[in-house]
Amino acid sequence: MASRQKTTFRISFEPEGKEVTVAAGTLLVDAADRAGLLIDTPCGGQGRCGRCLVQVLSGDITRGENPHLSQEQTERGWVLSCTARINGDLRVTMPPQKERERLAVEATTSSRAALPVECDFPLLPIVRRVPLKLQPPSLDDSTADAQRLAHALAQNDVDDVTVELPLLQRLSHELRSSEWQITTVMDVSNGARMIDLYPGSHNSALLGIAVDIGTTNVVAELVDLRSGRSIEQISARNRQILRGEDIISRIIFSEKGGLEELHRLVMETVNELVAQLGHRHRFQPRDVQDMVVAGNTTMVHLLLGIPPKSIRQEPYAPSATSFPRVKAGELGIDINPLAGVYCLPAVAAYVGGDITAGILSSCLFRSEKLTLFLDVGTNGEIVLGNQEWMTTCACSAGPSFEGAGVLHGMRAVPGAIEEVRINSNTLEPTLRVIGDKQPEGICGSGMISAGAELMLTGVIDRSGRIQVEEVQRRMGKSSRARIGEHGPEFVLAWEKESGTRQDIVITGVDIGNIIRTKGAVYAGIAVMLHSLGIEMAD
Repeated sequence: MASRQKTTFRISFEPEGKEVTVAAGTLLVDAADRAGLLIDTPCGGQGRCGRCLVQVLSGDITRGENPHLSQEQTERGWVLSCTARINGDLRVTMPPQKERERLAVEATTSSRAALPVECDFPLLPIVRRVPLKLQPPSLDDSTADAQRLAHALAQNDVDDVTVELPLLQRLSHELRSSEWQITTVMDVSNGARMIDLYPGSHNSALLGIAVDIGTTNVVAELVDLRSGRSIEQISARNRQILRGEDIISRIIFSEKGGLEELHRLVMETVNELVAQLGHRHRFQPRDVQDMVVAGNTTMVHLLLGIPPKSIRQEPYAPSATSFPRVKAGELGIDINPLAGVYCLPAVAAYVGGDITAGILSSCLFRSEKLTLFLDVGTNGEIVLGNQEWMTTCACSAGPSFEGAGVLHGMRAVPGAIEEVRINSNTLEPTLRVIGDKQPEGICGSGMISAGAELMLTGVIDRSGRIQVEEVQRRMGKSSRARIGEHGPEFVLAWEKESGTRQDIVITGVDIGNIIRTKGAVYAGIAVMLHSLGIEMAD
């Protein structure tokens, strides 16, 4: 006779020592409730907030994939009790609420790690070092030094060499002082152009710098050109922000005679980053032999000193979308003055080389799947497509995701709050801070996280208004919700907890800026999908 399948199971909760018997398929959070144990579910049991984590020590349970759980946590038996269903007798441990919040923060952070992108681009740097040993001239062979050099390079598979005038002026002395043994640095991007010359054998690192010129921030990455290895990446505020937070403001400023100043301000920002990298890694500016720049169309126009006026005027045709490779010295960049500076081509007035770089590095152009690519900054650019086709649009998102326009906003650098969890019972926040330092402000990802948490816990309503009176009625006048100098605000860190020795708050104005930024990006996506007859689910 076949055995009857069990329809009820016993659940043991530790360390409380409570047990309850429930029907098969019962949600674990409901079983805990029947045992008299309250598990916080600020999202209403929808599996969105990751706050109801418990650990299954033994037994059979059904769980679905969930972004709130890392692979390691899943292997150790952690589940979201609001989505896990009981299939057998269980032993479950319930950590304190504060511990569950910490685990939720860890899981969210680990799940945000970038997926590997496999692009088999070959390592073919356009700058290479060529050591040479030349035959000195004699009465029988009085060939000019430059022709002697070209002949030696041709024997090393470098043909049709151009020697820049500053090097030609040094060539005779360098050859003779080094007893005709030199090391040349060649740019082979278009023919062969000698951009530097060292006496003897020179084996130090061959360096290049990649620069992303954002409207709000500029990022520079130092790269070993021989290995392709990234050495370090640093960033700084784009000094052009002194003359306008968005690209339209800067275009207008350039029309009033400010083009040269905007060029100078971005050059100062780039040179500051180059100097910082040189100080940290002990190289001279001359040792950087190549630079690649990505940026939106306006930023590249301002970098190159090209008037951007037509970008904001109908029909929005920029002066150029492809740019000549120029020498660093022509722009005033403090690297080898003969080094090439290559600006990635733009697509249109409001879709720049930063998007070109993103499509290349993400390999979207090789993807079979229909993919949506977002670059969310002061200007929000969107690309939809795959290996067969791509289309793009742009929207003005504003600088709030990059920390500007936010009272305590800052870039994503050490000291910035990047993740927030708020206890729905006590409204006490748990913060994750870049660099594990005391918080000094909040960056874009922290703003998004804080906004979601304030919504889930009822601190703000659906329109983004901070419910000061309601929170104070629940938690008392000393709660974190209050009226400050800038209106309603919520305290993320008290002054004794912060690295600035002042309260770090998120204000109603901050939340309004984030809502408008989010709305602009969503509108861009929605309009593009609608124009193509594609649903978001696709």
